[in-house]
Amino acid sequence: MNQRDLKKLRKKLIDDRERIANGLNSLEKGALNTSQRDSSGDLSGYSFHMADVATDNFDREFNLDLASNEQKTLNDIDDALKKMDENTYGICEACNCKINIERLKIVPHARMCIKCKQEEEGKNK
Repeated sequence: MNQRDLKKLRKKLIDDRERIANGLNSLEKGALNTSQRDSSGDLSGYSFHMADVATDNFDREFNLDLASNEQKTLNDIDDALKKMDENTYGICEACNCKINIERLKIVPHARMCIKCKQEEEGKNK
C-alpha cells in the first residue's frame, strides 16, 4: 500500500470516527437519557396504554443496540488508527495476509480479508 492510499484511508477513518462519535453523543443526549416519564409527557411516570409502554421499551432497546454497534465501530476505527501508527495496518488478523486495498477503501477499519471474514460469518450462522 502506498503512502497516498494510506493518507486517504487515515483521513476517512478520522472523518468516520468524528461522524460516529457525534451521532453517539446525540443519541446519548436524546433517547438514552430520556426517561419514559419525560418521553411520554405524563406527570405520573406511567403511560396510559400498554402499547405505549411497549413502544417506549422497543425504542429504548433499539437505541441501545444502535449505540452498542456504533461503539464497536469506534473501537475498530481506533484500532485501525493505532495499527497505522505501528505499521501493521491492512494485515488480516486471522491469516496475516494483506487485506485488499479495495476492501479497505470500503471498510477502512476491516480487521480481516474477505476470505477470512466470510469464513467467520459462515461459522456464526
